[in-house]
Amino acid sequence: MSDIINILPDSVANQIAAGEVVDRPASAVKELLENAMDAGATEIQLIVKDAGRTLIQVVDNGCGMSDTDARICFERHATSKIKQAGDLFDIRTMGFRGEALASIAAIAQVELRTRPHDAELGTEVIIEGSQIRSQQPAQCPAGTSIAVKNLFYNVPARRNFLKKDSVELSHIEETLRRIALIHSDIAFSFHHNGRLLYDLKAGNMAQRITQIFSSAYKERLYAIEEKSDVVQIKGYIGKAEFARKTRGEQYLFVNGRYIKHPALSTAIERAYTDMLPDRSYPSYFVGLTVDPSRIDVNIHPTKTEVKFIDESTIFSLLRAAARKALGQFSLATEFEFNPSTEIDFSPTPKNYIPREPLISYNPNYNPFNTTPTSHQGRIKLESTTQNFDHFFDPEPVRPTASPLPQPEPPTTPQSVGVACMQVQERFIVSSLHSGIIVIDQQRAHERIIYDRLLAAGERHVANSQQLLFPVNCTFSPADSEIMAELLPDIKSRGFEIASLGQCTFVVSATPPDMNEGELQPLFDQVIMEYKNSMLQKHANRDQCLCLSLARQMAVKPGKQLEQAEMQQMVADLFSSPMPDRSPDGRKTFVIIDPKALLNIN
Repeated sequence: MSDIINILPDSVANQIAAGEVVDRPASAVKELLENAMDAGATEIQLIVKDAGRTLIQVVDNGCGMSDTDARICFERHATSKIKQAGDLFDIRTMGFRGEALASIAAIAQVELRTRPHDAELGTEVIIEGSQIRSQQPAQCPAGTSIAVKNLFYNVPARRNFLKKDSVELSHIEETLRRIALIHSDIAFSFHHNGRLLYDLKAGNMAQRITQIFSSAYKERLYAIEEKSDVVQIKGYIGKAEFARKTRGEQYLFVNGRYIKHPALSTAIERAYTDMLPDRSYPSYFVGLTVDPSRIDVNIHPTKTEVKFIDESTIFSLLRAAARKALGQFSLATEFEFNPSTEIDFSPTPKNYIPREPLISYNPNYNPFNTTPTSHQGRIKLESTTQNFDHFFDPEPVRPTASPLPQPEPPTTPQSVGVACMQVQERFIVSSLHSGIIVIDQQRAHERIIYDRLLAAGERHVANSQQLLFPVNCTFSPADSEIMAELLPDIKSRGFEIASLGQCTFVVSATPPDMNEGELQPLFDQVIMEYKNSMLQKHANRDQCLCLSLARQMAVKPGKQLEQAEMQQMVADLFSSPMPDRSPDGRKTFVIIDPKALLNIN
């Protein structure tokens, strides 16, 4: 049998390695920025064109490289960070694997210019597809400038998997944030297509947070600091009242490196127990300092996953530090989200006799009456003695918008009774010929709004209401690019919105029943969901936008509905061509057969 095992050429091996290290432009940006910081740079420029497809350039004022180092740095496993296996347990630099530049050079055209501070002349290296095309002396500033051109030019399949420029740009921006937040002593600038997006001056973390997000964050954060033999904790956590409905402002760092660690993230979030509304997430920017010998960062090439020897101890200390910060700077309790609740802490007078409380009631209210009034629309399942004999009697609904269709699928009700009640402030219950229908109010409303928004876009006509005072919404530079891209579609859905420049948009009109206080979180969530949906191949932009808007504008569980509102929702739902499914495919209602209930032993 002939030999069949071959040793791959370095160019092929580097392309394989690049699949793990560099999967999109943001990955190359991360590696280049980390190299610049390891070189001791205090000023770093990031220059990007076409969201990194055409150019990614990083210019720093670090130590620079000699002509020999400038050439050898593109070899696999060439690094100045470690020299022996034992060094892996004392990692104090951002990089150490020696794979990044070799991987990038295998899938791009790279130009390197570098000069040490004590040299008069620098070096220029041009490399393409792992092959060095030229190396020669060059005049250049002290430090290093590396330009990555035409990323994935020789891997067309990988290039085709790149998303739209707005999506890739948002990933690059997030990469810069993760690095710049914890390294606030370094000045960063970020240009995209000739436009300055960020100009971050050196300072402390608090200043860096306000530079990246907005000056309003000065009033939104509490300082957190704790020291022990195991870990040092320092950073900022957000006030409970500024928690958001979506994740995105949760940053955790270890020894200057951004990490993803579900357990430690949970430690911070548990400190907010009884302080947050349901499904809300606090902001935090927390850095941990741990003895490098007590952690392992050599788990994945991205180096965002780490293991701690003292994980349980760090978990407890982090939760306690966050709880201490919240307790020290605020009196946040569950009453924080019920401002109407008032507690009288004055002492009780001597010989005080409490009066019998006054109870207001409706003398005409009859819980056994099958004809509901406006006060009987919301019923809680706390009484099991009510008479439901007439609950199954079909009564034609009187829709206020459009007549109910007669859908053909057997699961679709042919008639819905006028009697509706709300259960657990989440479900709408009504009757029909074949049984009891239970409707999920949020999913049903999502279907209604989604259909309405799609139709408005097709007709280019949408209802809107003018705001008494225009509302300004501010976004990050990358997100403002997405907003500008979505602006025509958003306008066609009933919003009157215009760009004011400086990443700010002003809203002067909204679709009916839209709360102006929800506009900023609405658009934040729309942008996030739009970016996530566009990661799916062949995603329809118009449908993605309508789905995002519908999810945010729909009524949520916990919202009390009046009888007329429930009737209108039922009527609108069954005017939809697909009433039994929400826009993302979930069931909107179920039908309960009364015979099954009567046969219960």
